[in-house]
Amino acid sequence: MSKPSLPLAISLGDPSGIGPDILLKAWSDKDSTPLPQLFVAGDKEFLKRRAKLLGLNIKFSDYKNVNTEDDDLPVLDIAYPLIGDAGSPNTNDALGTIKSIDTCVELTLQGKAAGVVTCPINKHVLYEAGFNQPGHTEYLAELGTKHTGKKITPVMMLAGPELRTVPVTIHIPLHYVPKQLTQELIFEIAKITAEDLALRFGIQNPRLAISGLNPHAGENGSMGHEDSKVVEPAIKQLKALGINALGPLPADTMFHKQAREAYDVAICMYHDQALIPAKTLGFDDAVNVTLGLPFIRTSPDHGTAYDIAGTGKANPSSFIAALKMAYEMSLK
Repeated sequence: MSKPSLPLAISLGDPSGIGPDILLKAWSDKDSTPLPQLFVAGDKEFLKRRAKLLGLNIKFSDYKNVNTEDDDLPVLDIAYPLIGDAGSPNTNDALGTIKSIDTCVELTLQGKAAGVVTCPINKHVLYEAGFNQPGHTEYLAELGTKHTGKKITPVMMLAGPELRTVPVTIHIPLHYVPKQLTQELIFEIAKITAEDLALRFGIQNPRLAISGLNPHAGENGSMGHEDSKVVEPAIKQLKALGINALGPLPADTMFHKQAREAYDVAICMYHDQALIPAKTLGFDDAVNVTLGLPFIRTSPDHGTAYDIAGTGKANPSSFIAALKMAYEMSLK
């Protein structure tokens, strides 16, 4: 694979999970599956221990510049020694996990990295270290706001070979969705999605398929009025801006092959409505992309998987896909 002018910055995620595993497995197989240029913000001694546990023969180097030898995995020291017992999350590693994220974002915003690829975190482990955001995505938006001084609305997009989906509401209980779902929120999320598909993915005039909230998109009010009173006005507002938006569409007929050919992204009203089809169609290849940020961010579409951490069973496919997508986005 050809390389961008700048490397990708990789945050380790929870060192007790499979983040280090998928990174190390991907690197060990880079001769057969080429990777973009990258460096890891982390703890080299910890990574050496995990590589040994996995039975991987990997050389490491201290990351100083973009000319690090290809055979060595470049590691930028974050000055937080990590424990990282595989499968046993430890709150003592929380500050190091956060520092890894902060370092990657800071260097990218300084123009020293092409983008950020984040490995999975467990936010509950981080709360004791002062982590006060609902999740990874919201924290990245906070860092972007601190840098730009502007309010940032992060948009979570799951992108796979066959489907892109965006949930309007994300990590909230299902019974809160109708209360949080507003015309303004749908409009904002869809507008950011359209703008970033053009900017980051080179899709001019992207086609947005917007789902309804209720079964059959409300069926003329017989199954709820949110679709006609909230979703429909948002779509009209988008169309008035010249955005190619269609809907509200019944979610149960949006994701078969023929339907997917008619749009570039599906905007869905809640978490599972978007993530179930995305993960079903591309569980190993789907990538979590955060739109709306002042920097590129991708992530593998899975969690820490403590039960297989350190066993060698973790599949690096989604991580590799995240690297390749961040690389492609950096070329736009």
